[in-house]
Amino acid sequence: MEYKWVVLSNTTIGSLMASINATILIIALPAIFNGIRLNPLEPNNFSYLLWIIMGYMVVSAALVVTFGRLSDMFGRVRMYNLGFIVFTAGSILLSLTPGKGSEGALELIVFRVVQAVGGAFLFANSAALITDAFTPEERGKALGINAVAFTLGSLTGLIAGGILATVNWRLVFLVSVPVGIGGTIWSVAKLKPVQTRVKEKIDYLGTTTFSFGLILLLVGATYGIEPYGSQPTGWANPWVIASLALGTILLALFIPIESKVRYPMINLNLFKIRQFSAGMFSAFIASLAQGAGMFVLIIWLQGIYLPLHGVGYADTPLWAGIYMIPMSVGLGILSPVGGKLSDRLGARGISTLGMGVVAASFIALFALPANFFYPSFAVVIFTLGAGLGLFSAPNTASIMNAAPTSVRGTASGMRATLQNTGTLASFALFFSLIIIGMSSSLPKDLYSGFVAAGVPQQVALDLSHTPPTAALFAAFLGYNPVLGLPSYIVSQLSAAVINNLEALGFFPSVIAPSAVSGFKLAFLVGAGLALAAAVASVLRGKPYVYVESVEAQKTAAEK
Repeated sequence: MEYKWVVLSNTTIGSLMASINATILIIALPAIFNGIRLNPLEPNNFSYLLWIIMGYMVVSAALVVTFGRLSDMFGRVRMYNLGFIVFTAGSILLSLTPGKGSEGALELIVFRVVQAVGGAFLFANSAALITDAFTPEERGKALGINAVAFTLGSLTGLIAGGILATVNWRLVFLVSVPVGIGGTIWSVAKLKPVQTRVKEKIDYLGTTTFSFGLILLLVGATYGIEPYGSQPTGWANPWVIASLALGTILLALFIPIESKVRYPMINLNLFKIRQFSAGMFSAFIASLAQGAGMFVLIIWLQGIYLPLHGVGYADTPLWAGIYMIPMSVGLGILSPVGGKLSDRLGARGISTLGMGVVAASFIALFALPANFFYPSFAVVIFTLGAGLGLFSAPNTASIMNAAPTSVRGTASGMRATLQNTGTLASFALFFSLIIIGMSSSLPKDLYSGFVAAGVPQQVALDLSHTPPTAALFAAFLGYNPVLGLPSYIVSQLSAAVINNLEALGFFPSVIAPSAVSGFKLAFLVGAGLALAAAVASVLRGKPYVYVESVEAQKTAAEK
C-alpha cells in the first residue's frame, strides 16, 4: 500500500475512535449516572455532570498546541503513537470505574482527563501527518475522507450509545478499546517519520503562561453555566470573574513573551500569512457558532419532542440518536466533495459557501415550532451537516498548506486548540443564552402547568422556582424530574394529580415554550456567528501553498 494511504487509514481510525467517544457519551449519560448511582441534578452533584461533559474539552484544548510543538521537536509519528496508547488506556480505565456515587463521578472525570491527554496527541498530529504524506493537490480530498470517518464515528456513537446503554453502561467506554488497540498496532507497525525534527529548546515560560491562561479561561466559562446563589448562571460568581480575568491577563502576557524568546512555542509570524490567519479565525468562529449545536438539538429531541410523541424516557437517548442521522449523512456526503473541490478551486469559495449554508440552517431552525414536523427538521439538519462538510476540509487544507514543514505539528495543534476552545466557548454561550431565554418565562409556565394539573397553588408556586439549569439538563439527560418530587410535596397530592404529573408528556409540554424560546435565541446568535465565519473565510484570499514546503511534501509522499 502506498504510504500516503497508510497515513490516511491510520488517522481515519483515530478520527473514528475520537468521534465515537464524543457522541456515545452524550447519548449514554443517563445510563452512566444510573450505573454509578448518582443523581446529577442534585445541587451538590451538578458540577460532576458539567465536568464529565466538558472536562475532556478543557484539558485537550489546553494541551494540544503544546503537544503539537513537542511533536515538531521529537517526531510527529512518535507522539501520535503515544496518543493512541494513552487514549486506549483511558478508555479501559473508564470501563472499569469501580466507585459509586460522587467517588465514581470523580473517577470518571479523572479517567476522561487521561483520555483527553491521548486525544490531544492525536488531534495535534492528525492533520500534520496527512499534510506530510499528501501533495497540495490532494490534501483537501484526503482531509475530506478523514472527515467522513469522523462523521461515521459520530453516527455510530449516537446509535451505539443508545443500544449499549440499555445493556450495560460500561460497554459505552469499552467499545472504543478494540478500535484503539487496532489503531495502535497499525500505527506503530506502519507509520514512519518523514519530517526533519526541529532542534530547539522547549519554551517553558510561554508554554506555562499559555496553558494556565487558557485553562483558567475555560474553567471560568464552564462554571459560568452553573447557577450561582439565586441567579440562573454563574457569570456573577467572583471566582468565575477572577478566573476569566486572570486567564485573559496570562494570555495577554503570552504574546510579548513569544515575541522575545529564542524558541517560541507558537511562531507568531505564522499569523502574518493571510491564508493561515484567516483560516484560523474562521475555524474558531465556526466552532463558536456550531460547537454546541448538536447538544442543543439533542436536548430538543430528547427532552421535549420525543416524549411529546409518546417515546418513553428510557428510550429517548436511542431515538434522539436515530433522529439526528440526517445531520451526519449531510456531513458525510459533503465533506469529501468539499475537500475535492477545494483542491481544484481553492478553499475560499467552498468554505465561505459552507458557512453560509450553516447560517441559513440556523435561521431555518429558528423558524421551526416546538412540536415540529419531523421531515422538515430532517431536511434542515441535513443541510446543516452539509454546510459543515463544505467548510471543514477546505478550511483545514488551507491552513495546513500555508504552514512551513518545520512547524506543521504546531500549526495543526493551534488549529485544534482554536476549534476545541471555540467548541467549549460555544457550550458556555449557547447554554447561557438558553438559560437566559428561559429565565423570564419558565416560572410562569411551571406555575400554570402545575395548577392546571391539579397541584395546590402554594405547592405550584414552590415548584415554579425550579432553576432553568435543572430543567434544561433534566431534558438533556432524559429525566422526568416530576418523578423525583420530595415526599413532603407528594404527601399533599392526590393519586389523580400524581398521575397527571407523571404522565409522559406533562413536563415536556410545560417547559417547551420557554425552552424553545431559549433554543431560538441560541440559533439566532449561531446564525450571526456563522456569517462572521463566512466573512473571515472570504478574507483568506487566493489559494496559497507555502513555497519552501512543496518539494519536501513531494519527497515525503514518495517515501
